[in-house]
Amino acid sequence: MGAVPEGPGELYDDAPCGLLSVRPDGTVETVNRTLLRWTGHDRAALIGTQFRELLAVGDRIFYETHYAPLLQMQDEVREIAVTLVCPRGRLPVLMNSALVRAADGAPRSVRVAVFLARDRRSYETELLRARRRAEESEARARLLARTLQDSLLPPDLPHVPGLDLGAVYRPAGRGDEVGGDFYDVFSTGPGDWMVVIGDVVGKGVAAATLTSLVHYTVRAVAMHVRRPRAVLAALNDALLRQNAERVCTVAVARIRLVAGDPAHVTICLGGHPRPLALRRDGDPVPVGRFGTVLGALPSPALHETTTTLEPGDALLLYTDGVVEGRRGGDFFGEERLSALLGTLRDRGAPTIAGEIAAAAIDHQGGTPADDIAVVVVRRSGFR
Repeated sequence: MGAVPEGPGELYDDAPCGLLSVRPDGTVETVNRTLLRWTGHDRAALIGTQFRELLAVGDRIFYETHYAPLLQMQDEVREIAVTLVCPRGRLPVLMNSALVRAADGAPRSVRVAVFLARDRRSYETELLRARRRAEESEARARLLARTLQDSLLPPDLPHVPGLDLGAVYRPAGRGDEVGGDFYDVFSTGPGDWMVVIGDVVGKGVAAATLTSLVHYTVRAVAMHVRRPRAVLAALNDALLRQNAERVCTVAVARIRLVAGDPAHVTICLGGHPRPLALRRDGDPVPVGRFGTVLGALPSPALHETTTTLEPGDALLLYTDGVVEGRRGGDFFGEERLSALLGTLRDRGAPTIAGEIAAAAIDHQGGTPADDIAVVVVRRSGFR
C-alpha cells in the first residue's frame, strides 16, 4: 500500500518553519508545533498574547515603526531579521509576513512564517568582525604609509636667505600606499645649497626602501662631491651595488648664492623631466639636458647645465606625475604646465607649488594615478 498523505493539520503543525496567524491588532490566534518546539513556549500561554511581546526590545520598536506600516502598505514583508525572546533564550529568525484582507479590503489576519537564522546570524556576525578587522588593518597600513613617507621628506623646508622655497607632495590614489617620489633641500656649505627631486619606480615598502637609499646617498655624497653630475654618478654606482632591480629618475640642482649677484644654478638630470625656468620677463623655458635613468647602466649619460636666477626668477622642478596625469586621453602635459606657470609669475614659491599640484590633481578628477612632487625655488632679491 502507498503512504498515507498527511492531512492539512499535520502539514501546518509540523511544517519545516514556524507558522503563526495574527489578528490585525497583533493578537496571536494560532501557532504551529514547529515554532513551539523551537521556542519552548506553551501553546495555551501564547494564544491571545500580542505578537510584539515575543520580540526583543529593539525589534519591538522596529515592529511598530517599520514592520507594521510596511505590511499595511505592501500586504507583505519578506526576510525581516528579528530576535524572538523565549524560555530557551533568544532565537534569531527571519520572518515573512502576508496580510490577508476581507472582500471589502479590510485587514482580516496576518500570516507569519518564521525561519531559523542561527547560522546566518553567526555568518553575518563573523562578516562584521572580519570587516572591522580589515578596516583596522587598513587604518594601520595608512598610518604606517604616512609615517614612512614623512620620514623620506623634509618636515619643513629650510630658511635660505635670498631664496623663496615651496614644495608639495601628493601620493597617488587615496594616499594609503607609500609612493616613490621624494624631494630634499639641504646646505652643503655657506651659500651652497642642493635641491633634489626624484621618482623611484614602484610603490610600497620595496620602493620606500630604495627611496631611502637614494635620499641618504645623495645627502652623504653631496657633502664631499659638490658637482651634481658626480653626485648622480655616485648614486648610480650605489644602486648597481645594491642589485635593487629598480630604477629611478633624479634631478639635482646646485645653487650658489653670493650677496649682490644672481644665484648660480648647476643642473644635472638622471632620466628626470627638465625643470622650467620662469624669468621676470618672457615665457617659462625648460633648462637642462636629458640624461639616463639611474640604476640601469654602469655608465649613464649625465650632463651638467648652468644657468642663473635673477631677483624674481623662479625654477620649477617636478616629477612626471604632474605632466603624465590625464583625464581620459588628455594628458596634463608640458604645454599646460608651462602656460599655468606663466600665470603665476607674481606669486610666491609656496603658492606656485600648491597651484601646480592642485591643477594636476584636479585634471585627474581629484585622484592622481601617480605620485606628484613639486619644488619651486625663487630668487627673492639681493641682501
